[in-house]
Amino acid sequence: MDDCAECATSMSKKGFKMNEPLNILFTASEVVPFAKTGGLADVVGALPKALEKMGHNVIVVMPRYYAIDKNRLEHIIGPLGVPMGPMGELWAGVYKDYLPGSEVPIYFIDYEEFYGRSGLYADEHGFSYPDNDNRFIFLSKAALELTRKIGFKPDVVHSHDWHTATQPALLNTRYALDPHFENSVSMLTIHNLQHQGVFFKGAMDVMEIGWEHFNPYEFEALDGVNVLKGGISHADSVTTVSRKYAHEIQTPEFGFGLDGHIRAHAHKLYGILNGVDYEEWNPATDPHIPANYDITDMSGKAICKNALQERFGLPVWEDVPLVGFVGRFAEQKGLGLIASAMEGLLHLNAQFVVLGTGEKWAEGFFSDIAARYSDRFACHIGYSNELAHLIEAGSDLFLMPSLFEPCGLNQIYSLRYGTLPIVRATGGLDDTIHNFDPATKEGNGFKFEFATPDALYHTVKWAVDTYRFERESYRLMQKRAMEARFDWMTSAKAYEDIYYHAIFAKRAENYK
Repeated sequence: MDDCAECATSMSKKGFKMNEPLNILFTASEVVPFAKTGGLADVVGALPKALEKMGHNVIVVMPRYYAIDKNRLEHIIGPLGVPMGPMGELWAGVYKDYLPGSEVPIYFIDYEEFYGRSGLYADEHGFSYPDNDNRFIFLSKAALELTRKIGFKPDVVHSHDWHTATQPALLNTRYALDPHFENSVSMLTIHNLQHQGVFFKGAMDVMEIGWEHFNPYEFEALDGVNVLKGGISHADSVTTVSRKYAHEIQTPEFGFGLDGHIRAHAHKLYGILNGVDYEEWNPATDPHIPANYDITDMSGKAICKNALQERFGLPVWEDVPLVGFVGRFAEQKGLGLIASAMEGLLHLNAQFVVLGTGEKWAEGFFSDIAARYSDRFACHIGYSNELAHLIEAGSDLFLMPSLFEPCGLNQIYSLRYGTLPIVRATGGLDDTIHNFDPATKEGNGFKFEFATPDALYHTVKWAVDTYRFERESYRLMQKRAMEARFDWMTSAKAYEDIYYHAIFAKRAENYK
């Protein structure tokens, strides 16, 4: 009998079963629908619900930002003590609610000094709060302390991005001998490696994990603290939100200085594609669009296109392809590529609709183009969920030329709505979109490899020409796109497998 089999037998005798329900703690800085700036919030708002449906016991912990009305929440009696090193023990309030449509409890850590502000991470001028290290070390510790307060002994502590990347190190140091966490394993999910949580090295004292961990293999980075780097070192498992992104972050191009560190920990790195909420993003039932449709009757899509053109003041041209864009106006999203290719794009026989907000140069640039080319280009500065749904339903093509994209969701929404994506082959975009092959008619969208204006322009032209001159191929791709599914239950099963693998490894080691 090999070592693993012996360990499994020993663990079985002690009552451990690989399919037993798990107690899983999620800690995150934002969760839909309570607070959101990006895809992190979508994941933590959906994945726990899928895990609950699989039979696991899941709780979620996040800050009670002051935009979240505490009068709509249940108050948990008694203050929560949180040790913060030189600051002493700080006392927080705790509130409770449930993730919508589920029985998953979500707990809110209430501490006015840290969370009673206008923004999640930065002020109204875009300047990051200088005490973000303390704010989120506090959250990480508070979540662990809360599990003791409510009697929830976690089998898995699942942390997200740099904001809670302190937790794996805390489990390995400050809480290593605590019986409450004796069987806990840690998972750290990287949603966007660009943001790493780099601070003054005094954060080591606040973390209370010991200065011996301030070294180039753990938390030290250029004489400062890199929280995400340390979290990667200490986590039992590390995941990213697509298979391609898991490979990309091990390269200098996408590693943001941590590629070598991540390669050193590649043995515990996994890529799991995000799912989407098909209850919200379904053209057959979507309440935000003027006409519903499905794969058997697409007539409603033409109605949505007309409504989208009218809503944005564009001429109602049925035979001209309409290209949509919804996203943050940020360099990551390929806004510079679009701007550089704009002269050529405006000479295509196509219309463009843009929805988003962000960098001021982009807001001004797109507003100016819309004013000067009002028959073929329109934009809305800001965000509107209703308009986002209408653009997905009313567009013929959807543009996502991201410089990097850990997962991406809009391309998946587009597939469901029969709106063929035009994407750069990076991260989750490469995993989900299969390039059109004119010879076989296979594919569900259009991809380009190099982040250049020429590559973007020629790929958009290819998509526009396919719509105009190869309608049969376009229709076949639409059908194939609408049949694709990227649901959360599939993603949750992949996470569950890694949870069990980590638990088996730890308990097998303990039981030897």
